[in-house]
Amino acid sequence: QVQLVESGGGLVQPGGSLRLSCAASGFIFSNYYMSWYRQVPGKEREFVASITWSGGSTYYGDSVKGRFTISRDNAKNTLDLQLNSLKPEDTAVYYCNVQIVRVHYWGQGTQVTVSS
Repeated sequence: QVQLVESGGGLVQPGGSLRLSCAASGFIFSNYYMSWYRQVPGKEREFVASITWSGGSTYYGDSVKGRFTISRDNAKNTLDLQLNSLKPEDTAVYYCNVQIVRVHYWGQGTQVTVSS
């Protein structure tokens, strides 16, 4: 079965950096776009970034463009998100996502808290 396991979240000061990772299994990783989303309690899940099968193209939400970088390693079945210049409004649970035949799969999420 499809499994997505996120890691790397934590508490960081404004202006700091974090690197999130997602370990994928149960599907042919290199065949699918992969994405990151985030969610704050009481709000809708927000698109953060996505990457094509080969990693040749990436897409970002307006609020993170220029600060976050998505990447993937198809040999290791991993998806990463580098978060730089973090702001308090980046505080959220970050989720790894894949859509397979119209079904969205999600990991359990990893908490990122940006606070001084």
